[in-house]
Amino acid sequence: MAEYRITGEYIQLIQLLKAVGWVENGGEAQAAVSAGLVKCNGTVDFRKRLKVKPNDVVEFQGKVVQVI
Repeated sequence: MAEYRITGEYIQLIQLLKAVGWVENGGEAQAAVSAGLVKCNGTVDFRKRLKVKPNDVVEFQGKVVQVI
């Protein structure tokens, strides 16, 4: 499992997908979330602006990252 360190209190889900390189742009990130392809802490979440906080685990297409 990869780790991604944030500097603030949280990072928005679509920003995280871009930051870890899983998508190329915001439109692709929004499409993936809208299609139900992204899980946060084991649950599909359709909120593009979901606040991902430290200790949350995000999954997308077989890849997993934990926010620290």
